[in-house]
Amino acid sequence: MLRRKPTRLELKLDDIEEFESIRKELENRKKQREEVDLSVGDSDAAISLSVDSKTREQTIHDRIGYKPQPKPNSHTTQFGNFEF
Repeated sequence: MLRRKPTRLELKLDDIEEFESIRKELENRKKQREEVDLSVGDSDAAISLSVDSKTREQTIHDRIGYKPQPKPNSHTTQFGNFEF
């Protein structure tokens, strides 16, 4: 493997301004979300959280291709048709 000298990274004024603008946008979005969460009632928030968790979980399963199968609980499915 060849070694080379480390490259120099320079921070430019444009980069700093872009970072600050993106950070402010993210903070504004976060404040808006908090305001919306406060305006929603407690019971509505609990319902929306349970729905969001299911949709989030379903989204993750769809994304990775996971299709959960129910586990069999009877003894015949676990051991076949053996008689004891």
